[in-house]
Amino acid sequence: MDRLPWTRFHWSIVVGLGFSWVLDGLEIQIVASAGFQKEFGLAAAEVGITATVYLIGQVIGALVFGRLSDRLGRKKLFLLTLAIYLIASGLAGLAPNYEILLVCRFIAGAGIGGEYAAINSAIDELIPAKYRGRVDIAINGTYWGGAALGTAFNFFFLNESIFAENVGWRLAFFIGPVLGILIIFLRRHIPESPRWLMTHGREEEAERTVDDIEGRVEREGGTLEKVDDSQAIELKTTGSIPFRVIARVLLKDYPKRTLVGATMMITQSFLYNAIFFTYALVLQNFYGLDSSTTQLYFFPFAIGNLVGPFVLGHFFDVWGRRNMILLTYGVSGVVLAISAVLFQADMLTATTQTIFWCVAFFFASAGASSAYLTVSEIFPLELRSQAISYFFIIGQLAGAFAPTIYGILVGDGTDRGPLTIGYFLGAAIMIVGGIVAKIFGVDAERQSLEAITKPLSLYETGTAR
Repeated sequence: MDRLPWTRFHWSIVVGLGFSWVLDGLEIQIVASAGFQKEFGLAAAEVGITATVYLIGQVIGALVFGRLSDRLGRKKLFLLTLAIYLIASGLAGLAPNYEILLVCRFIAGAGIGGEYAAINSAIDELIPAKYRGRVDIAINGTYWGGAALGTAFNFFFLNESIFAENVGWRLAFFIGPVLGILIIFLRRHIPESPRWLMTHGREEEAERTVDDIEGRVEREGGTLEKVDDSQAIELKTTGSIPFRVIARVLLKDYPKRTLVGATMMITQSFLYNAIFFTYALVLQNFYGLDSSTTQLYFFPFAIGNLVGPFVLGHFFDVWGRRNMILLTYGVSGVVLAISAVLFQADMLTATTQTIFWCVAFFFASAGASSAYLTVSEIFPLELRSQAISYFFIIGQLAGAFAPTIYGILVGDGTDRGPLTIGYFLGAAIMIVGGIVAKIFGVDAERQSLEAITKPLSLYETGTAR
């Protein structure tokens, strides 16, 4: 798998599996605009609860489906979790009341949370080592394409001169399911991970799958290199990995990698939630914009986040993971610190403030995407999905406090001091994250997953068969 040249087969993997992040970004923006608020007579706090419920659903979904992905297979789970999301999101558009809407939001969140674990695992196990970094980072960055798309759709569906107040937001909830149905058909033709099959005693099926993939690659014009026999490994069948073994792997066998994964996920999540959920407040309270105008400033912010992973992802495979993580985390922190100085001096306008955000998150977005790449490739195959889910949850929990903290720092816009301190704090957190990854990280670029971390099911020399 790692020696394969890039062909249309790999594009089918990217589109079929990577579209989940577009759907997540789309969903977040549609709900954030709260088109349902008037119909259900909701207070601002109740609107906020819909987002909280969705995030809680993501945490639960990542936990449950992450473990099931390691136990039952990647393909079953990336079909199941997408189906759950599609059904729940569509039902949300039909919700007769606020309570049913919350239930649908929770279930949709659980589906997307499961997607994060199952999809990252499948992508890393199917994409050749030469391209794994840039592909994983670019796919994770497409969240922002979905977010920009969701904002654009909101301008149309929430326009009461086009749709009635109780119709537009409902139609918007069906955008994701309509797009997702097409993706489900594409996913049906994506194979199960041969790596997962090998560790679960399905060697013949794994061989057939690899033969099918290699045959397709050759038919699409690819040339296969000969595999050196020295690279062969022998695996034994494993079942569900006990939690005590998982704890041993994370805390005893690979404590430095656990530190890196946790630090990267916490720092990027904290910064993103701090800025993303308060940027509108900053533009309104400090620069005098109204709420509708702030929506327009979201587009360049989203584009900067989208472009960064596509432009910088290649260098994670060329210059190396640790170097690029330090660069992306570090530069984003430095740019944010510079903007803090100018913000405190009242030298910025809404436009220049947004430009600084765009530049900072051009780098931060690639860094944040590399956090998901890192936790998905530095732990053993048998618990890959679960590792992703655990670090995802750690990041979500840490980031959950950021909007509240920074909302308090923004205040009523009369004092720039508290928010300036907050921006310096966010900058320092990102720089620390980059330094930790540089010191304790793993040089995983262009290496097979088995070379980065030996499988738990690997037969060691002298092991009884």
